[in-house]
Amino acid sequence: MATKAESRITPLSIFSVTFVILWVIIASFPFLWTAWGSFKVQGDFFSKADWTNAIFGVRTMVETGGTFTMNGYEGAWIQEEFWRAVLNTGIVVVFTVTISLTFGTLGGYALARSGYKYAFWILMAALVFRAMPHITLVSGYLLPFFEWNIWGILPTTIIVLVAINQPFTLWMLHSFFLNIPKDLDESAMVDGCTRFQAFRHVIIPVMWPGVITTGLFSFLLAYNDFTVTRMLLSQENETMIPKIQSFLGSTQVEGNVMFAVAAVVSATVPLIILIMFFQRQIVSGLTAGAVKG
Repeated sequence: MATKAESRITPLSIFSVTFVILWVIIASFPFLWTAWGSFKVQGDFFSKADWTNAIFGVRTMVETGGTFTMNGYEGAWIQEEFWRAVLNTGIVVVFTVTISLTFGTLGGYALARSGYKYAFWILMAALVFRAMPHITLVSGYLLPFFEWNIWGILPTTIIVLVAINQPFTLWMLHSFFLNIPKDLDESAMVDGCTRFQAFRHVIIPVMWPGVITTGLFSFLLAYNDFTVTRMLLSQENETMIPKIQSFLGSTQVEGNVMFAVAAVVSATVPLIILIMFFQRQIVSGLTAGAVKG
């Protein structure tokens, strides 16, 4: 048995493992470094004299009496009320994902089961719309939003994000539905189900990994968006990403970069937890499109 195990260790396998380990270290280092620095003062984390100050916390010890400090988190969350931006982000994300998946599943199923040529042209139009830069789309919305006095509020931003995200969810879910045999629909309807009952009780459970995968990408769009939320939301309704940018200040207003560092870590941790929690469903959903049912 030992001989067989040793024979499986080839130079290629050693290279592959080494490459993966190296890639993980390189990819994770920026976040780990940022997370470490979020517990330091600016004089350490951005030290020009000695970069090792960011590791040992020399200035942090002098200013706070310890090698680690929560000043960045306290300033961001309490002083600058970052929790409001987190709440706004949660509202935007929940409604954007829910609406996008609802219309995406219904529309994707209808187009996948349609035998008419107009289905192809609808998908082409959606693809063109999805390929357009977000700044182009948002600029077209600004004038009517100002005229109707609905600029700066969360519902307006949710509508725009859904409009931007809907072509993607439509394409993504349409491809998943194509890989589900029509026999499942027909068998369910023979057994007495209506078309919608067959869709709800038979088709959706089969393609649940695809729904989760699409929902995750929709979540990331709304969660990480800067262009739309920056242009359409007022300061009191800011989501996390524009709020983090405001911590950096401007040429007229002095910012606090450590507030931004702490906020970046606060915004990134939920994403890591989410990916780890849904990793199996994501992998199943991404590979489902390559397997014909």
